[in-house]
Amino acid sequence: MQNLDDLIRSLAKLPAEEQKNAQDLIASTTSLAWIASVGPQTAAYFSPADVLLYGGQGGGGKTDLGLGLAFTAHQRSLILRRQYTDLASIIERAIEINGTRDGFNGSPPPKLNTNDGRLIRFGANRLLGDEQSWQGQPFDLKVFDEACQFLEAQIKFHLGWLRSTAAGQRVRALLATNPPLSAEGDFIIGMFRPWLDVTHHNPAKHGELRYFVTAPDGTDLEVDGPEPVEMGGRTLKPLSRTFIPAKLSDNPYLIGTNYQAQLDALPEPLRSAIRDGNFMLSRQDDQYQVIPTDWIRQAMARWGEKAPEGVGMSSIAADVALGGQDATVYARRHGHWFDSLVSEKGKDTVDPLSIASRLLALMRDGCAIVIDMGGGYGSGVYSHLHNNVQGLTLHGFNGANSSKRGTRDGKLRFANKRAEAWWKFREALEPNLGEPVALPPDQELLSDLTTPRWKLTQSGILIESKDDIRKRLGRSPDKGDAVVMAWAFGEDSVSARIRVASNPRGMPKVNLGYSNLKRRRA
Repeated sequence: MQNLDDLIRSLAKLPAEEQKNAQDLIASTTSLAWIASVGPQTAAYFSPADVLLYGGQGGGGKTDLGLGLAFTAHQRSLILRRQYTDLASIIERAIEINGTRDGFNGSPPPKLNTNDGRLIRFGANRLLGDEQSWQGQPFDLKVFDEACQFLEAQIKFHLGWLRSTAAGQRVRALLATNPPLSAEGDFIIGMFRPWLDVTHHNPAKHGELRYFVTAPDGTDLEVDGPEPVEMGGRTLKPLSRTFIPAKLSDNPYLIGTNYQAQLDALPEPLRSAIRDGNFMLSRQDDQYQVIPTDWIRQAMARWGEKAPEGVGMSSIAADVALGGQDATVYARRHGHWFDSLVSEKGKDTVDPLSIASRLLALMRDGCAIVIDMGGGYGSGVYSHLHNNVQGLTLHGFNGANSSKRGTRDGKLRFANKRAEAWWKFREALEPNLGEPVALPPDQELLSDLTTPRWKLTQSGILIESKDDIRKRLGRSPDKGDAVVMAWAFGEDSVSARIRVASNPRGMPKVNLGYSNLKRRRA
């Protein structure tokens, strides 16, 4: 890296006109409180993206970029961390850039009125719902420092209130972060899939703009460009996103220090996340995680877009939501292969009759239908099908019911049916001992299946409740629950249909392609 004397000598060697241009540029920055470092930080500063993901490695200048934008490019900024205790160093750096404590008020939430009239507020969203305290407050810049520590629902709520009434003022969001260390942060992969997911069909270059709208079901949908699109009877204006990676070597203030050695000394997965900036492989499984992440990834790697030839649908499971923020999810199982999940927002599935009709439309081959009865949301759907449709193989799943089964090795029992279903799916996924389960590549499904924790009680293995999962994940694990239910009953359905197909009394034969199927029982 060049020192100041080297730079002065280099400047002196330039032609007179270029020297003058350089001097004019330098003079134009003397009034700025902050200047971006040459490289990715400058590219991020000038990026036109509405939503920018910036970061990766530790020491890349992520937090400083957010402060720099607030001090030089925006009028009203909100800088957020998940907890208030994490704001101290950010506030100290902000006061340093400001050059004085004048204009700073530390009363929660802290705020700084800069020398040139800008407002910077500092906040935290520790619990789901804390983000709503910022509703209606206009900010033209929102910075989520260590964004992977937030819940997806918190970030999406904040983005909905990002705006400015000042003429000509640009509006944007910065997600500054290292890669996720737990399932709760996995949403970042789905949100920026074209840049982060190596399996994406159309990968994006660093800094390249891609455009997204929120589909009627609440999911992100990539569109071709910035032009408005018609969807669900409404005209939607796409917002742009991009990802610009940051490395320690890009930061002239840290590259000459001992910080690299500190990163090298980190244990895994911190080393992969903070030193290497690896978004896809960095997070660590909790020691009480029910299903290891690698087992889910292996199942997703086995998946193909079409069901195995000759294999009929063995079960369809519905995790029912009647209104609210949760989704009604349908999981369709064909033997070991699961079709892409069908997810419909709860606000669009408020009628049990319509959900029952949807189930009948999606089912094939006379397969078993499984309905989640926990909380009573699925009772109306179950009753309608049971009372009005003949010949169905219908199962109501209530996770609170008792279990009479045990683990594959026979050493442990289950506290209830929910624990049994989840653990049996875990056993099915276990490499070399389980089944060749094939799951659709779905980032939300990956998070759903890898979030639940377990503990051993006097009654046996107990899986944490959906309410506890919701507090950590920011939403209900609807996709994961639907897949687990489809697996729990699908095997019995397949075996029963094979018995019918081979019945010597002339029952209809059904070719399911399961001649070598072996049922596994604990």
